[in-house]
Amino acid sequence: MTGILGDNDVGGQVALLVGIWQSPAWQDVWTSLGLAVHSFPELVLEEGDPDSKVWETCQRVQVVLITGNRNDDGPNSLEATIRKAMTPQGLPVITLADPRRVSSDRGYRHQVAAKVLEYLLEIEKYRGVGRLYVP
Repeated sequence: MTGILGDNDVGGQVALLVGIWQSPAWQDVWTSLGLAVHSFPELVLEEGDPDSKVWETCQRVQVVLITGNRNDDGPNSLEATIRKAMTPQGLPVITLADPRRVSSDRGYRHQVAAKVLEYLLEIEKYRGVGRLYVP
């Protein structure tokens, strides 16, 4: 795994989490992971790209996608793509159960940061899972 990507629906929340991980209390653990925080333009993605393209790009470049809760809205939806294309080696998608609360509740945000970091530290055991929900 090379890094993480906040989906366009949770970019602000992922930035808040990264701020926590880069704080003095968490910095050593975050640095030890050696992960890049990628952007859509960097991965040659556009905000309007179908979920299937975003997921496939993340899998190809070994980036964990962090997103909000999504429904199965058709054949190119994230859920349909995961069901159809996930392999035992595939990276899971980390899904924030309540993105608004991540933005507004500092205590909750720290709980989410801890859980996401836990998943990232042990990502190899979650390959092929599909989704990991936080918290």
